[in-house]
Amino acid sequence: EKRLIIALLSDSGMRLSEALGLHKNDIDLDSSTPSITIKEHFWRGLKTQSSKRTIPLVGYSYIAVQKALILSTSDYLFPSYCNSSTTKSNSASAALNTWLKRNVSKDYVIHSLRHSFRDRLRAIQCPSELINELGGWSKSSVGESYGDGYPIDVKYQWMKKLTQKKAA
Repeated sequence: EKRLIIALLSDSGMRLSEALGLHKNDIDLDSSTPSITIKEHFWRGLKTQSSKRTIPLVGYSYIAVQKALILSTSDYLFPSYCNSSTTKSNSASAALNTWLKRNVSKDYVIHSLRHSFRDRLRAIQCPSELINELGGWSKSSVGESYGDGYPIDVKYQWMKKLTQKKAA
């Protein structure tokens, strides 16, 4: 479960609590663009209004979700860290940071994946407005709040570039 959470975070840009609080109904693997919808639930709130979003699933995130759906024995993607009343972000963070230090490097923490996600999007010259939308970061201008944001297929194309760049 820990490795699946790390894989999910690596190619999605989600906050740890967002990933831990996923319900199986938040996941769409049946459409032409597989995705996760981040929304508020009773067991997990969201940091900002911008946190509500749909993220295309690509690369390791897609694989992690597929495996987690098979392994989960409840309605929650990660039942060790989430149930109908709470999301255990603090204990998950501690466990994942310990795993990273033991298996990757003492220089990394779980939140580093979110920073790396943003850096990787910059490296492929993804528009800043789209980077903010994918990561659920606050909008940097009033104009960004107009309209419905980027269509899912545009998000998907940039996310595919992100994973292709990583493999190169």
